[in-house]
Amino acid sequence: MYDQIRGDIIYIMLYAGVTTLNIVISCYLLFRRGNAFAPDIIPPVRLRRWTAAFLAVLALSHIWYMPILFLSSREDIILSYFIGGLLDSITVFPLAIIVLLVMLQDRRRPLWPAVVIVTPLVFVMAMCVANRNEDFLPVLYVYLPIMLIGLIIYMVRAVRQYGNWLCDNFADLEHKEVGQSFVVLAIILLIFAIYMSSSDGPVFQYTTQILNIILIGYLLWRVETLSDLSTPQLQSLSIEETTEKVNMENDGLSLNTTRKIELLLQQYCIDAQLYLQHDLTLSQLAKTIGTNRFYLSQYFSSQGISYNAYINNLRINHFISLYRKAIAKQQSSSVQQLAHDSGYRSYSTFSLAFKRRMGQNVTEWTREQHLSK
Repeated sequence: MYDQIRGDIIYIMLYAGVTTLNIVISCYLLFRRGNAFAPDIIPPVRLRRWTAAFLAVLALSHIWYMPILFLSSREDIILSYFIGGLLDSITVFPLAIIVLLVMLQDRRRPLWPAVVIVTPLVFVMAMCVANRNEDFLPVLYVYLPIMLIGLIIYMVRAVRQYGNWLCDNFADLEHKEVGQSFVVLAIILLIFAIYMSSSDGPVFQYTTQILNIILIGYLLWRVETLSDLSTPQLQSLSIEETTEKVNMENDGLSLNTTRKIELLLQQYCIDAQLYLQHDLTLSQLAKTIGTNRFYLSQYFSSQGISYNAYINNLRINHFISLYRKAIAKQQSSSVQQLAHDSGYRSYSTFSLAFKRRMGQNVTEWTREQHLSK
């Protein structure tokens, strides 16, 4: 297949361009302190570094596959391909898994499983290099589907846990959710499948490079637009909170404690309209009302509601009150402005929260309000 592209100047330029792009973006993420694409967001430093490392090895992957373009012997091409696959198994694939894990900020998940997962790949590719034949590839084709299915199952579970953690700790989820991580996973798996398939020809080669560009762009966007959530208040409990947690594990919140928290929330959150504050976290609310994060979290759990849903309900009720007052006074206030005044930075976030709370979209509800007037 390489005979068809060896003299293709356009492909060679594309190949070199993608290699250079990987290096440039890797250096940008590693050495630039600011955020050029979303200046108001502080991204996780840990994610920037791991993503930079991943893009760097993608560039190296292009370099160690490059000799294939200049070899004529089939045996030499196969050996070079096996060597490239071995190096990919050692670097590219574990780093791809690590990047996905680091995006989840609810806790620091161990990264060593990424190495364990790819160890069979490394062994099979090493045997192919040592023996200079394809006798061990059937083992690889059996293991790959098992590995990919297992990885997908784990990521589904991990992302669900992360989503629950966000709802339990944050009022605003903008720039925090990572459901899009599965887009990254899909692209990585697709590139992986293309490299390991028996496809050939120029279309295969061009597609691989185009997918690489898409992956670079997506990772850059994801790193630049994901907020850093690794604050001490969210990652760990204080000594006092830990002691209180141990004492409460058996009995949960007492009725007296539950009632006190209800009164505190009414006074400091509802009456004072603290819920209108952007990016209000569970820890901040707990500190404001004079309790700790664990007690407050337990309270919301006992009520069968997440912290995010609690704040959104208050904000939606506030919006409804503002809108009905505007109609009564015949004032011309836009829905977007009233949503912002109700604590929402993003109208799309407000729209989703409104439909979840009211069971209909904003347009339908506002139309009904005008008709009933």
